[in-house]
Amino acid sequence: MQRAEWLKAEAFLSHLALERRLSKHTASAYRRDLDCLAAFCDAEGIAAWRELKVHHLRRFAATSHGHGLSPRSIQRRLSGVRSFLRYLVREGEISVNPGTGVSAPRAARKLPTTLDVDQMAHLLAIGGDTPLAIRDRAMLELLYSSGLRLAELVGLDLGDIDLAEGLVRVTGKGRKTRLVPVGRVAREAVAAWLRQRAGMAAIDERAVFTGTRGGRISPRTVQARVSHWARRSGLGQRVHPHLFRHSFASHLLESSGDLRGVQEMLGHANISTTQIYTHLDFQHLAQVYDKAHPRARRPSRERKDDDGPASNPRQR
Repeated sequence: MQRAEWLKAEAFLSHLALERRLSKHTASAYRRDLDCLAAFCDAEGIAAWRELKVHHLRRFAATSHGHGLSPRSIQRRLSGVRSFLRYLVREGEISVNPGTGVSAPRAARKLPTTLDVDQMAHLLAIGGDTPLAIRDRAMLELLYSSGLRLAELVGLDLGDIDLAEGLVRVTGKGRKTRLVPVGRVAREAVAAWLRQRAGMAAIDERAVFTGTRGGRISPRTVQARVSHWARRSGLGQRVHPHLFRHSFASHLLESSGDLRGVQEMLGHANISTTQIYTHLDFQHLAQVYDKAHPRARRPSRERKDDDGPASNPRQR
């Protein structure tokens, strides 16, 4: 790649830092993406960005996959490349963005991990009457009761919670707001925390949940407190704040079957995002079937009919 062409990439990286004010971590990720693209261009004999075509970028994605990069990482790499090429279009360096029609290999969709109802109840049984225990009990109950994201919980202000009506106003992704119900147990836990909050919060602090220094609690602190109580409960698995959201959605969908309602409460723009929880529900139903249905249970060694052992219709 010619030096003049790489200077255009440097201008783009400066644009990210100075105009878009992206973090150093994000800017470094963009730089790595462009380093990889430049190395690919050198190997392909491409001397200028304007020479890049759609088939080149498809080969770039395929080469990345061949080097062991995961589909998710390739998606992120292509996203960075598309942003750079979009910048070149804006600057008049190229006429069209060849990355628009290029996609990464489809990533396998992993089902989210959840806790069952008994595990969640055990985790939420936080003892103690210290201000920290009362605050943590309120945070964890609210995470599970209303399916909040970590950033949504941390961002709550005092005016966002109406305990009398049992509602919380949440500002989610894209600055979109939604109203979500708050269950009885969570309302009681939050009310108990609000009675203690004045002794911990700074006078002018509006945040519902505060740290020991009086300011709004940080996401890292919430993660640490969730891990603390998970270890205390002896669950024996990694527990993180988003696990409460997954469990909320799974349990609510299992009980109600109302996919649209769960979508609204989670704040999902696309119902396909919510539908992943139907797969979790089906897994649960399949396990119940295998354990309970007479034609699904494996026969004991002593119990055979005239035709031999019964068979499991789900195994045929």
